[in-house]
Amino acid sequence: MTNRREFLKRSLAGAALAGAAPLMAKAEYGVNETSELMATAGPKPKKAPAVNPFQIGMAGFTFVNFDLETTLKTLQRLDVRNLCIKDFHLPLTADEDQIKAFHAKCAEYNVTGYAVGPIYMNNEGEVDRAFEYAKRVGVKLIVGVPLHALLPYVDKKVKEYDFHYAIHLHGPDMPEKFPDATDVWNHTKDLDPRIGMCLDLGHDLRNGADPTDDFIKYHTRVFDIHLKDVTDSTKAGHGIELGRGKIDFISIVKALRKYKYTGKVSLEYEKDMKDPFLGIAESIGYFKAICDYA
Repeated sequence: MTNRREFLKRSLAGAALAGAAPLMAKAEYGVNETSELMATAGPKPKKAPAVNPFQIGMAGFTFVNFDLETTLKTLQRLDVRNLCIKDFHLPLTADEDQIKAFHAKCAEYNVTGYAVGPIYMNNEGEVDRAFEYAKRVGVKLIVGVPLHALLPYVDKKVKEYDFHYAIHLHGPDMPEKFPDATDVWNHTKDLDPRIGMCLDLGHDLRNGADPTDDFIKYHTRVFDIHLKDVTDSTKAGHGIELGRGKIDFISIVKALRKYKYTGKVSLEYEKDMKDPFLGIAESIGYFKAICDYA
């Protein structure tokens, strides 16, 4: 897999990051190794940023400890314009006035709520409530976590509402709640094609799968992606800043381009959740660099 050190070497060789390269290199390699890297890199023609079919977003759960205004200010500073809405920012019981106020506040910061969830669903009434909520909010994508027995009912509601329904992966911690992409595929492949997955890269890897391979195999049923890096490809792996863990983001971005993924790729940052801002900024910056120049 391509690790952080390899990616920084690539970045140092590119004119797009030339201004920041000496500082980045000194911090990562030391003065002598930096000189060698810069000497071998040499001047390069300026490369235009890549054109990607997808957009970067933020999973609302990242800000579980913060109010909506703090969330939106952070997204504005990061130039991230898409938010997956969690119910602690907009309750499932929200009425028309609350929803209107929510969208108005998002618009102040040039942010759009593109989906709702993850929403856990343990009975048919909770499925009904989630679909009605999404309809009132004005989105057509639900990130959901249903019981297996509810999937036929979810299938019925998807047909009724013409929504997409993306089942969120949960890794090895909760094997009964869709631990990886293959498990979602096996449970949904015979259902309405609008039922698929929110491919959580970190949880997929922690369950022993390869997120890039899984995206390629199941891309027709990937409707949302949660960006996450983890320290290990086992249950012991935990969240870390993007680029510091085991995920090969360059291969993921190349696969997204190849298969023309047009959904959102949203950071779900779960480290230092009481004070996540530096880690969020580092992660978004790292992923944007890959999206532009990898």
